[in-house]
Amino acid sequence: MRAWRVHVLGDPSEVMRLEDVEEPTPAEGQIKVRVRAAALNFPDVLMAQGKYQERPPLPFTPGVELCGETEDGRRVIGGPAGGPGAFAEYALMNARDAWPVPDTLSDEKAAALHLTYQTGHVGLHRRAHLQAGEWLLVHAGAGGVGSAAIQLGKAAGARVIATAGGAHKTEVCRQLGADHVIDYTAEDFVPVVKELTGGEGADVVYDPVGGDVFDRSRRCIAFEGRLVVVGFTSGRIPEAPANHALVKNYSVVGLHWGLYKKKDPAVIGQTHDELVRLVTAGQVDPLVGQVLPLDQAPRALAALADRGTVGKVVLVP
Repeated sequence: MRAWRVHVLGDPSEVMRLEDVEEPTPAEGQIKVRVRAAALNFPDVLMAQGKYQERPPLPFTPGVELCGETEDGRRVIGGPAGGPGAFAEYALMNARDAWPVPDTLSDEKAAALHLTYQTGHVGLHRRAHLQAGEWLLVHAGAGGVGSAAIQLGKAAGARVIATAGGAHKTEVCRQLGADHVIDYTAEDFVPVVKELTGGEGADVVYDPVGGDVFDRSRRCIAFEGRLVVVGFTSGRIPEAPANHALVKNYSVVGLHWGLYKKKDPAVIGQTHDELVRLVTAGQVDPLVGQVLPLDQAPRALAALADRGTVGKVVLVP
């Protein structure tokens, strides 16, 4: 089969190689699936660079999210387990972590449902305890992570403010249902958030960007607000002064969704069931901005790293 492989760490466009390799053999408790679609995520870039919290041994096949077909014809979604990652024609999955796909979703949208929507649902509900009527500020709202958070926030009854860069991406956020959208290339989001919230600030901030965005978010967070740390696509890991959190009485909340697989795996299944309910009700519809053939993976990852994509980018073998 064909699979992308990383033999040395570095920029994905430079270190990924499309190779012919043996199809993987499942171990006990695993299943082999034919990859029908694989969604790109920022951790794929970081893993190739050796900058992610999880570092697979070299050589490895990138890709942490897929929609696959089992040998008996069932469609399942989830992450690969051992062997090749999702950027291949076949992958292995742990049988207990292969979740059924709602019939209403295409392969491409199904591939985009698992990681970012699981992360968003756990982050907003379990970590931030988002309530109906609260103000939710979503950064990078037109991206894969942000687009999921906008939909999930609206489904929870929150009032959603989204930030995005440029006219096209701000329009995407509006189409996703955001109540207010701020073009961060044209204006500072801090005073706008304060004005929209009557001077109170956002109750929950969902931040996959970090860096300066995190620093400025602390200036427009509400009393007893929750600032959810999702990631650092800006490239800079910020610091939170403890005295500022004390004076303004807010919380900085870490979100490492993958840790639930080890610490509390039941959360994953419960969240999947809730996501299927939201899909069936029409409250969640994964935004797929681009579908590309498998051999375009390096170019697609480069565009993702440069923030040149909207929604999720999906590869099809």
